[in-house]
Amino acid sequence: MPLSEHEQRLFEQIERSLSEDPKFASAVRHSDPKFHARRRIIISAVLILAGLGLVVYGVADSAKLWLGVVGFVLMLGAAAFWMLAHKRSQTAELRSVGGTATRRTRGGRSGRSGGFIDRLENRWRDRGDFDR
Repeated sequence: MPLSEHEQRLFEQIERSLSEDPKFASAVRHSDPKFHARRRIIISAVLILAGLGLVVYGVADSAKLWLGVVGFVLMLGAAAFWMLAHKRSQTAELRSVGGTATRRTRGGRSGRSGGFIDRLENRWRDRGDFDR
């Protein structure tokens, strides 16, 4: 349902008054999940590069081959961390009212959906068999 002209003007006025408060802007910025996900993506990229450097150094110096294995494990962990942060930045929206925040997913439900088996069962039910 679209807002009326009067409601839109009030909404814009509230936005302007809230944007002028630096303390409020800082609190909103630090509670934004996309802000934290972006920081985690940068950290994971640095860890991937560090792991790659350890792999190259471990392969170049055959006496320290274990260092290459540690670098590879570091790269895998950082890649998993990046994927998790990227997924959170894409699916999470912050809803904040009165200091409490909840995450809403694409389906409109709050929180996480069921496990892997539940998702498979939902896909099976919604597969679209029209020849029944």
